[in-house]
Amino acid sequence: MPNLEQLEIADEPADWRKVGFEVEDGVCRVSTVLLRLVGKGPRRGILGWTLGNGEPSTIPAAPHPNGVARIDHVVLMSPDLDRTVADLRSDGFELRRIREGETPGGSTRQAFFRVGEPILEVVQAPEGTSVARDPDRPARLWGLAFRVEDLEQTASTLGDLVWTPRDAVQPGRRIATLRPEAGLGPAIAFMTPP
Repeated sequence: MPNLEQLEIADEPADWRKVGFEVEDGVCRVSTVLLRLVGKGPRRGILGWTLGNGEPSTIPAAPHPNGVARIDHVVLMSPDLDRTVADLRSDGFELRRIREGETPGGSTRQAFFRVGEPILEVVQAPEGTSVARDPDRPARLWGLAFRVEDLEQTASTLGDLVWTPRDAVQPGRRIATLRPEAGLGPAIAFMTPP
């Protein structure tokens, strides 16, 4: 089964430091996953990923000053959820489940896969978005949800850079999303453990 080893992100390392992440030589280690921050370019957000087979070979990194201990899930936005699910399954990903129903982000369908420690959440692009308007467009890596032990502490540390914590879609969990003013390319959320 594929596991997530690395994400390449078009952001400046200094912007991630401002949000409480430790970054060294353009790399931010979150548990067993490397976030390679390659600087801002013509495309923003998550540019690509590196997958491995089997268990991660690295020792998990310590939590960051903002409280982030690991990646809870990576969001892949698709204009055609069924096509993307079929593509992932043919590449060796194991479908865990499909969820139908409204979400705060406007999507009505989600599919879930395990990619090592994190979950890959494939989201049907909400109607009216640029991704949804082009059904032939490939799916794209869109966002990250990080797991924190104390969401209130993370929100306090980040201050005006994060929205007020609220209940998550998953029962018993809480979530707070990073505001656009933080200046990061991918959509970022912080969540309590399940």
